[in-house]
Amino acid sequence: MQPAVLAQAQTRASDAASPASAGSPTPLASGALPGLGDGSELTIADERRLGDSIARSIYRDPDYFDDPVLVDYLQSVWRPLLTAARERGDVPPELYERLAWELMIDRNKEVNAFALPGGYMGVNLGLLAVTESPQELASVLAHELSHVSQRHIARLIARQGSDTPWLMGALILGALAARNNVDVANAAIVGSQALAVQNQLNFSRDMEREADRVGFGVLTEAGFPGQGFVSMFDKLQQASRLNDDGNFPYLRSHPLTTERMADMRLRLASEPGAQPLSGPLLSNAAHLAALPLPSVSLHALMASRARVLAERGPDRWRAWLKAGSSPKASLGERYAAVLSAHQLGQHAEALALGQQLREQGPPDARPMLDTLMLELLLAAPGGASDARFAALRDAALASESRAGVMQGALAALASGQPVLAAARLQSWVVIHPRDALAWQTLSRAQTALGYRVRALRSEAEARVAIFDNEGALDRLKAAQALPADVRRSDVIEVAIVDARRREIERQLRESARQK
Repeated sequence: MQPAVLAQAQTRASDAASPASAGSPTPLASGALPGLGDGSELTIADERRLGDSIARSIYRDPDYFDDPVLVDYLQSVWRPLLTAARERGDVPPELYERLAWELMIDRNKEVNAFALPGGYMGVNLGLLAVTESPQELASVLAHELSHVSQRHIARLIARQGSDTPWLMGALILGALAARNNVDVANAAIVGSQALAVQNQLNFSRDMEREADRVGFGVLTEAGFPGQGFVSMFDKLQQASRLNDDGNFPYLRSHPLTTERMADMRLRLASEPGAQPLSGPLLSNAAHLAALPLPSVSLHALMASRARVLAERGPDRWRAWLKAGSSPKASLGERYAAVLSAHQLGQHAEALALGQQLREQGPPDARPMLDTLMLELLLAAPGGASDARFAALRDAALASESRAGVMQGALAALASGQPVLAAARLQSWVVIHPRDALAWQTLSRAQTALGYRVRALRSEAEARVAIFDNEGALDRLKAAQALPADVRRSDVIEVAIVDARRREIERQLRESARQK
């Protein structure tokens, strides 16, 4: 029973060497790993450095997927969990401040999620697509959060001892590789590597039980029904009975046992106010009043979005469009139909179905449906001249959601209003300085306004946000090399560019010393 981080590393490391990975970035050599002391333990600083190194590789992976709508939804599930973990003391202040606590989406339709060093967690679109309620998704995220909060990675490395260098390499390769190929993985993990894995089985079982126990407490403290764990376990057990064909890698990194499932059922039965296992999924009303948790109907929309965006061919889009156009279609099926029509380039049909859904959808989904309508109008020929466009654009720009701000900024650019985009994005990046997509879009707006120094600096900040300091330095040097009359027109920004170049050069020197 391997912990998520080790089993995920196995599969992905072996994948990096497979023919399917031909043409992908070359895996980092051992010399590119961050310095980690003598390997006897992994400090919080060491873990964060290692995590940042892996995150940098993930950002470069073509399957890394930054969809603001899905990111917003995942955050609505994730934030209450992290808050609960902090209140319970599972995440002490030092750990909270020094780790990233960041979710990363992989555009992969296989059902998987995994913890990485430094507080990074990966979620496949396939996991979101297969869950039927926010509490099922939350149970997985709570489990992965607990792997991080209990410092299972550091404990595993301490237990590994002399095998630590291999584990470090496997983690890096696991983050670089974007595919899951069980056959290749099973063939590649041989010899001393396989022995190292086998030697960790008992320790890993303890980790899984601990992540279940702590994760259940986090889940319920956040206000989600504890039944989310049980129903998700039932879903995974059903998949295992059907002989997992590779679509459920989560079963390999978190194998189910009768003991784990029985433990969750006992915990649920002993939970104050627990509902019968066959009853409706109810939550603690007091928690729900304090924490705005997402509804099942909103989850159905987001699961459909994940399902459609994970698909790469038109056949299923056509099938979903047909199914969702039926008068008896469910809310999720209707959303899938709208997005499938959009993916197929059938703009008129997408707009018609989208407007119907917008008018008839649940109130708590209205912001998401307005964002969807703006997304459809941006793609449709002449969409910027639609009577609904300006109102949707302005409302999106005024919102506090990332999806709204990003779509509103794109709409402002499309309608010849880059000043609106620049103003809103400038205030956004002050609060969210690590939002690479926001910096990139801000650069587009500044370029449209003729602010060449600012546009290059925004490009640099976008690079910094994905740990590409070399690329950031290149953009800052380009800004400093602009003609003198251009630099004189924006002297304050030039001063910022100069200061940022010195800071990034210092960081690069420090990084070089740690290798």
